[in-house]
Amino acid sequence: MRSAILFFSFITTLATTACAHVENYKTVDHVERDRFMGAWYVQAGRFTPLEKDVTNALEKYTWNEEKKRIEIDFSYNQGNFQGPVKKIPQKGYIQNTESNAHWKVSPLWPFKFDYLIVALDPDYEWTAIGVPNQKYLWVMTRQQQISKERLDQILKEIEAVGYPVDNLIIVPQQKR
Repeated sequence: MRSAILFFSFITTLATTACAHVENYKTVDHVERDRFMGAWYVQAGRFTPLEKDVTNALEKYTWNEEKKRIEIDFSYNQGNFQGPVKKIPQKGYIQNTESNAHWKVSPLWPFKFDYLIVALDPDYEWTAIGVPNQKYLWVMTRQQQISKERLDQILKEIEAVGYPVDNLIIVPQQKR
């Protein structure tokens, strides 16, 4: 019951804050959809209310050719590395098919929220996902564990494209 209340609270917050701020739909110029698919480890972010006490966060993207959408499997341990595994399955729909960098993501029908690929390494080793009002940010890498120095370099690159990197929470990652 508590999870359902938190989820609907999150949906309401997301819906109301998305309309309350200046919208910024700036994304990277182009994303090779198939190259972007696969596993991404969440290293840091400004998270939604559903993402409290997240460790070992992993986001997996799979293109569903039949339904022309992205199947998103988000999983993490809650609280610590031995905490219960939580999963939040979602569906993604590419909005801008020229860039493939603006999606709509649905954690629960009929809700769909903007998902912007705001920064992307040329080798697809890291990415940053944001929202139009810049309230939320997810920094993800292909490697599960990265150094603090590498994360700092990535954050500088994200900031250089105009996306704020303040107030980030670092996600502990432990080899699975």
